Amino acid sequence: MSDAVEWAVHCCTILATLPEDQALPAARLAEFHEVPPAYLAKALQATTAAGITESRSGPRGGYRLARPSAEITLLEVVLAVDGDDTAFQCSEIRRRGPVATDDPRAYRRPCGIASAMWRAEDAWRAELARTTIGDLVNGLVATVAP
Repeated sequence: MSDAVEWAVHCCTILATLPEDQALPAARLAEFHEVPPAYLAKALQATTAAGITESRSGPRGGYRLARPSAEITLLEVVLAVDGDDTAFQCSEIRRRGPVATDDPRAYRRPCGIASAMWRAEDAWRAELARTTIGDLVNGLVATVAP
């Protein structure tokens, strides 16, 4: 997972706390988090393309959430910024080395390692799909001083 995912989630959490008539420029968000403005802007553009944030132009312009924070999942942010590729890429190592065989029947089913990794990814994605930006904001309210 890229650094940009973490940055985007933090920015969405901050944007969730804004009054409805306000927005924050990407440069201010980058300054607040001390991250490279150009890279953060790219991540925010990806969240805008995915309908998570929206961009407003003008002197009071910037970014804000496009939907209520309780309707935006962490999985949506991850997919917007990093895409839908799986974390584990099976290279089918079983087909190499001294126990490899030319019999294609030996490789019809994924090995136990690939299956375990894919199950773990499914669980990870399910947890991200259950957790919203609103949940994170509620956690902040409970743990961070105003």
